Amino acid sequence: MSKFTGSRRLLAAAGLAAVLLAATACGPGEENSTAAATTAATAATPAAPGTSAPGAAGDAGTAGGGRLVAANSPTLGAIVTDGSGRTLYRFDKDTSKPSASTCVDACAAKWPPVPAQEKVDVTGVESALVGTVTRPDGSKQLTLNGWPLYRFAGDTAPGQTNGQGVGGTWFASTPEGKKAQAAAGGAGTGQASAPAPSASKPQTGGYPSGY
Repeated sequence: MSKFTGSRRLLAAAGLAAVLLAATACGPGEENSTAAATTAATAATPAAPGTSAPGAAGDAGTAGGGRLVAANSPTLGAIVTDGSGRTLYRFDKDTSKPSASTCVDACAAKWPPVPAQEKVDVTGVESALVGTVTRPDGSKQLTLNGWPLYRFAGDTAPGQTNGQGVGGTWFASTPEGKKAQAAAGGAGTGQASAPAPSASKPQTGGYPSGY
């Protein structure tokens, strides 16, 4: 009986030594270091996609702000472009008073509406003429003097005006929101060698009339 009692005492002593060793390994200093490391790791973890830090929304709004620039076309004279130099157009089937956009679906695929931005910078364009209109799908579109503005899918580089006269209803916008008129000897394509569009035979550019 004494033999078993001694064994139990030996096992109890060994267990107590193990507990004391664990307590020493996780002393106050070690615990504080672990907490600090956890805090640092949390701070270094990037935000999940879709979240933003304070002020990020405002910065994004500024960076994504639209831009209207009065430019000079060799064939059309004064026109309006976006911040990338792409020509902006107006559609005769739209209305300016009140502003209304009628280019939707297939038309909008070929003539992408210029989306309204919270901030629009202007150069050579009166800011009082800049506005917005609600499209049939509920999105907002930029307007100039009441006329909704569009880009043209047929313009593949800044400065091109291939949409001028398409269907007899599409025209580059002037800085006043009016229709740009092709100068003699130019078709509004940015290439003076092309013939001017005839009033009796509207330029279509390969697109159906009206689009």
